[in-house]
Amino acid sequence: MATPSMDVEAGSNKRKKGVYQDLVLAYKTLGVVFGGLVTSPLYVYPSMNLRNPTEQDYLGIFSIMFWTLTLIGVVKYICIALNADDHGEGGTFAMYSLLCQHANIGVLPSKKIYVEEPEGLAASARPAAGVVAGRPSRLRRFIEGSLVARRLLLLTVILGMCMLIGDGILTPAISVLSAIDGLRGPFPSVSKPVVEGLSAAILVGLFLLQKYGTSRVSFMFSPIMAAWTFTTRIIGAYSVWRYYPGVFKATSPHYVVMFFMANKRRGWQLLGGTVLCITGAEAMFADLGHFSKRSIQIAFLSGVYPSLVLTYAGQTAYLIKNVDDFGDGFYKFVPRAVYWPMFAVATLAAIVASQSLISATFSVVKQSVALDYFPRVRVVHTSRDKEGEVYSPEANWVLMLLCVGVVIGFGDGKDIGNAFGVVVILVMLITTVLLTLVMLIIWGTHVALVALYFVPFLAMEGAYVSAVCTKVLKGGWLPFAVSVVLAVVMFGWYYGRQRKAEYEMANKVTLERLGELLPGVHRVPGLCFFYSNVPTQQDWLTPVLAHYVKNVRSLHGVTVFLTLRYLLVAKVDAKDRVAVVRRLAGGVYGCTMQYGYADRLDFEEDDLVGQVVSALRELMETEGEEEVARLEEARAAGVVHVRGKMRFHIGKDTGFFDRVLLGFYEFLHGACRSALPVLGVPLQQRVEIGMLCKA
Repeated sequence: MATPSMDVEAGSNKRKKGVYQDLVLAYKTLGVVFGGLVTSPLYVYPSMNLRNPTEQDYLGIFSIMFWTLTLIGVVKYICIALNADDHGEGGTFAMYSLLCQHANIGVLPSKKIYVEEPEGLAASARPAAGVVAGRPSRLRRFIEGSLVARRLLLLTVILGMCMLIGDGILTPAISVLSAIDGLRGPFPSVSKPVVEGLSAAILVGLFLLQKYGTSRVSFMFSPIMAAWTFTTRIIGAYSVWRYYPGVFKATSPHYVVMFFMANKRRGWQLLGGTVLCITGAEAMFADLGHFSKRSIQIAFLSGVYPSLVLTYAGQTAYLIKNVDDFGDGFYKFVPRAVYWPMFAVATLAAIVASQSLISATFSVVKQSVALDYFPRVRVVHTSRDKEGEVYSPEANWVLMLLCVGVVIGFGDGKDIGNAFGVVVILVMLITTVLLTLVMLIIWGTHVALVALYFVPFLAMEGAYVSAVCTKVLKGGWLPFAVSVVLAVVMFGWYYGRQRKAEYEMANKVTLERLGELLPGVHRVPGLCFFYSNVPTQQDWLTPVLAHYVKNVRSLHGVTVFLTLRYLLVAKVDAKDRVAVVRRLAGGVYGCTMQYGYADRLDFEEDDLVGQVVSALRELMETEGEEEVARLEEARAAGVVHVRGKMRFHIGKDTGFFDRVLLGFYEFLHGACRSALPVLGVPLQQRVEIGMLCKA
């Protein structure tokens, strides 16, 4: 019998274990989440186009960087954004999913169906009762009632996703290039092409490591980042003591005001360089699924933030006494005695810096694929313990090619810095807008408190956006080009899926029609899983069924129309996976299995069959032992997985708009992966049935 003392001891051990796990994860975050942020001193000052800077200019720049790190890093992300997670998943898409769960603001019809069905919805996926029961706010009613507002919100989220992927391209390029450029200090004969070639080779090696998973990569990389954060703060403190001990007076906002009063338009333009001090901060939120909120908070507040403040203070102190050395603002302030050790650490740290946004890109790609906003690509789960750890081979190779292309194509770190600044601040501004909506619609925060958050951050980030937009022609066009390409892919995919849903609705097979088809159909032994996008709760089936029956004139003894339903939540409890099971006709059943966008789908084929058969057996037990025996006999005879594949036939009478968009969709559909391999279905059990529908 357990005693109170035993319960207290067990609770204490659990807390100790939790603290230990948080500390271990906090250590691992250094190798994944904070790589881009802590290596920003490599390129912030070199990216600024300073002209005859003075002591007051440097103090003003340091003051801007200090308050940017404090307000955006500590207040916005650590204190607020990390609380807006969706079942442990972070990022702009997770916040949009969270909003869709608590308000009818989704745009895609197929997704709206899923959140409007309270009976079949998993208990774990339902919004909190207090939020739903409350009276909808005026803002929520406005967005729900305005299709334009809902479309603008979706476009904003898509832009944020595209910019984050752009961040995953630029972070590795600028970090590694800036580190390797340190060779040109002691060896002026080293040319730019050599630096670019070495950088490209390092990047290729980094992307080749991704298949081993975030945990293993972070285990290898965390010691490097721990060494980097420790050594840079020591050198920063030494530099402050040696060159300008009074540099911390610039933590007063007074120096920010003085800087803009003295430099006016020039000072505003320099914001495009100072914004790089916060690069990688979005990864704290986007990589949340790979770690935990507490571990990220511990790592940032105890290690990353103090290190960055001391490093920038040391750089500023050095530059105040050496005003023209800003072009190589990092390596010049490193003491000669430790130059080569620091070069080695900086190079390794720059490689690690790339990991934060690469991991975030994988998470974003997985979320968008799961909710059908993006063509299917392979997503591999690389950890048994942390389901948010994913890797996408296709995304990995595309990122690698684009990163190497940026390094070779741009070469100059300043041009990459211009492009980088655009990405960084736009992602943060979009996060600010979505966080404001979360506060008002979900958290029910008082308008006055929301204004205290929204107005200052909108003003600060708006000023940064206006400054970086002046650099669009000097490299800033790159993230916009990447975002446009990705947005076109996503819109083309969405349009094709929407048209396909409309065709299915117009040519649906009702249960009455199914009853008319079955009498003339030969039933063959076996268990057939017929995959469909039509929710089982609907009283109709996909038109592919009629096409199949009319041409083949046969059906398996037990046929299950299986719908895999992705909910606008991160995860669904295992007990709620099989949501709906119903009998449609003699030997024909409907079943719905539901998943969140962060759930694993690469389970074994036996697991899938076992879950469905178990649910069917429970249903059949109410109908008699004969039905159960029929099910077991069909399973013993063999299992086959059938996937209906509808393709658009683009004829001469197809309109120009449909010809272009549906043709593009067909190209994407033909290039993307089939859904069945993702489920682990053996090749010999797979059957695909094609059907043409008029565009």
